[in-house]
Amino acid sequence: MSLKIGNDEIRDKMLHGTTTIGIVCKNSVVFATDTRAVMGYYVAHKNVKKVYPIEKHLAITIAGGVADAQNVVEILQVNARLYRLDKKRIISVSAISRIAANILFQSRAAPLYMQAIIGGVDDTGPHIYTIDPYGSKIEDNCVSTGSGSPIAYGVLEDNYRKDMSVKEGVDLVIRAVKSAMKRDIASGNSFDVVVIEKEEGYRELTDEEKKIATD
Repeated sequence: MSLKIGNDEIRDKMLHGTTTIGIVCKNSVVFATDTRAVMGYYVAHKNVKKVYPIEKHLAITIAGGVADAQNVVEILQVNARLYRLDKKRIISVSAISRIAANILFQSRAAPLYMQAIIGGVDDTGPHIYTIDPYGSKIEDNCVSTGSGSPIAYGVLEDNYRKDMSVKEGVDLVIRAVKSAMKRDIASGNSFDVVVIEKEEGYRELTDEEKKIATD
């Protein structure tokens, strides 16, 4: 992830990067992200949040320009809550992903500099979608974005199974994000892990839980 600056010419010369991961497990989804923000070769921040709750059953990871991504996150959070108040039920993962895709598609003439993974558990089960800067929406079971994703995929594709338990999923995404942090200059410092289960909803692992998982 990069801190976005106003001058497009300067921005285009910057190295952009991050590592975000989302996987579908048995009755749950698991996310992991690193926490480094870069501006070229400069580490602009060491503890940036790149995974956010949209609702209790939904989360989004962000990669790209911080300002664009945070703006889209806030729009999705508002839309999900308005939907719940109006319809008296939670919005589906597919529907909130379509809203995100529409926002990015409508801005394609001056693209919002971001890529997202949106996932959660609704009445039809666990789902994950990737959304690119031009509004493409693709459902998958195991996804990684950012400059560290090729390294993360090397771990994910060799070990991922759709019927993994939450514990197995957490162990896998931690191994994948830590591998990316070791080899990708734009990913690093620390990592966050989020689990969404049908009953418990959105839960971010504590530092102690992450330490136990890596022991």
